[in-house]
Amino acid sequence: MQTTGNARRGAAERRRDTLERLAAERDVWVSTAHPERGPHQVPLWFLWDGRALWMCTGATSVTARNVRDEPRVRLALPDTSDVVLIQGEAECFPDDEVPGAAAEAFTAKFGWDPRAEDAAYLYVRVVPRTVRAWRGEPELRGRVVMRDGEWQE
Repeated sequence: MQTTGNARRGAAERRRDTLERLAAERDVWVSTAHPERGPHQVPLWFLWDGRALWMCTGATSVTARNVRDEPRVRLALPDTSDVVLIQGEAECFPDDEVPGAAAEAFTAKFGWDPRAEDAAYLYVRVVPRTVRAWRGEPELRGRVVMRDGEWQE
């Protein structure tokens, strides 16, 4: 996918481009916070299942600890020229309780099955509530492409 320079995309095109990126990208920046320890940000692999992003992290990681205590998260795809920012709430699944379809899709995408590891892992599912997408200043107006879990027209 290429950026369109200064041309302003409409809502339908932004939505389409955002969904394409969610399906194709591998990494997402995950921002969490703890009331006493403050913010934390880390890149994680993710899977888009058409409705939610699935990530996996060590069960004792800072990210796991934070989302258990404060499930509100912000996610960002790693391109500052084609920004996609996502807000939602994390739902946690220990590796022995994750829905099979999500775990199998994650394994198929990355060639790695966290459930087969000796250490415990936590699957984190985020259903977007708000999505912002823009390419440069001409697209700042109208950058909210999802509000309250509903795609904007």
